[in-house]
Amino acid sequence: MSTKTILKGTGALGLGALLAVAASWFLLGGSAQSFGQPKDVDVSAGKTLYQENCASCHGANLEGQSEDWRSPGEDGLLPAPPHDETGHTWHHGDMLLFTYTQLGGAETLAQQGMEFESGMPGFGDSLSDQDIWNIIAFIKSTWPERVREIQSVRTEAERLQQGK
Repeated sequence: MSTKTILKGTGALGLGALLAVAASWFLLGGSAQSFGQPKDVDVSAGKTLYQENCASCHGANLEGQSEDWRSPGEDGLLPAPPHDETGHTWHHGDMLLFTYTQLGGAETLAQQGMEFESGMPGFGDSLSDQDIWNIIAFIKSTWPERVREIQSVRTEAERLQQGK
């Protein structure tokens, strides 16, 4: 059985492991323009950009593509997860969120030498780094304070791991 086949059918547990690998890739040398969300984000612009670029898959209200977003669809791909507090977006630090948005799922992992079919396209050619940060800031602005605090701790752990 190929790695590709294994990764396609892994479900939620596999997705967590997969994103951990992606985080490891970033922490061991992946790149982005800066480390962590910049201070000068525009949540209002992020909301507009989210509606224009993300809502068709992740839902107008950040609810995700399917209630069963942890299980692969008939095409073998995982549906787009919710970005509200019911999803797993807040389980990841800022840089993984940025890199996954900029490069897309398949490219993020391909740079680590893993083949993975992902429905998440990269937006680095159509959105600026600032646009991506604005979208992430909008998403984070919808989370309850407790969730934002947990996600902030995860971002700090990324930063410390990177030595920045």
